Amino acid sequence: MSLTSFLASPPSRFAARHRRQLHLAVPVVAALAALPFALHDVYLLNVLILTLLYAAMAQSWNILGGYCGQISLGHALYFGIGAYATTLLWVNHGITPWGGMVVGAALSAVTALAVGRLCFRLKGHYFSIATIVIAEIGLLIVHNAEFTGGALGVQWPIAGDGWWSLQFGRAKAPYVWVALGLFAATWLVTWVIEDSPWGYWWRAVKDDVQAAESLGVEVFASKMSAAAVSAAFTAVGGGFYAAYVAYIDPESVMTFRFSLLFALPAVLGGIGTLWGPLVGALVLVPLTEITRSYMGGSGSGLDLVIYGGLIMVVALARPEGLLSLLPRRSR
Repeated sequence: MSLTSFLASPPSRFAARHRRQLHLAVPVVAALAALPFALHDVYLLNVLILTLLYAAMAQSWNILGGYCGQISLGHALYFGIGAYATTLLWVNHGITPWGGMVVGAALSAVTALAVGRLCFRLKGHYFSIATIVIAEIGLLIVHNAEFTGGALGVQWPIAGDGWWSLQFGRAKAPYVWVALGLFAATWLVTWVIEDSPWGYWWRAVKDDVQAAESLGVEVFASKMSAAAVSAAFTAVGGGFYAAYVAYIDPESVMTFRFSLLFALPAVLGGIGTLWGPLVGALVLVPLTEITRSYMGGSGSGLDLVIYGGLIMVVALARPEGLLSLLPRRSR
């Protein structure tokens, strides 16, 4: 079968598998949406919000790093752009955070295209290093810019609770649903793209660039499109995070650790898969938060030992991720 005909009409077994993924997603999202009614502990709800947020960010990273094979370690730049765009538009101009997220997504997509034009000609670890350097440059710029509040950051004003201001006081359930909506949106876009021509092109680029070029795949355009989509969703997550914590500074939204935290759940669960980022986040984020809360104050570093030990065990025993524990048919 030629590549053209394969992209035009993927085999029926792939289409059936694709439909089954959607049928599975509906009850999963419904169950997660119902959790706030069962959980009343504020701490556990906070863990759930962070888990869903990082699952969405890992899915966003997975679009570029998992499907297209471009391992970016600078996604904190796009997260920070979204956070600052949402915050500054709300604080200085009264524009609803929803509008700020849209603006942040557009700015991040344009930034990702600019970064891609500079860096996509690099290969392997050189590309990863370049993304780190560019993200660190962005961090330094924000640190020293007056309009961003510099190192002091920006405090959100206290406003009335409501969806317009995306502030709910002590209520946590609305934040859970917004974070879940963001994850569902990233998952759905990935689901649509996965069995589309773009999805096949991305995977071809990931597997073998030269072979993909010889078959007529637009390699550079494929990388650029994946980068723009990935950055846009990451910026929306940054805007939501800013609204949730109601205060941002460069260290809280743009440091290198965020880039790692976006990539690790996808790597842990299984990169280049629909469910890997969620599975990885469901394991990694609660473990991180709980061990930090109960062991981090001891000064022994036991929480970091457990965290690092889990990553090492999975990397050595299941390098394809936790999803590889399931039978192939179930995956």
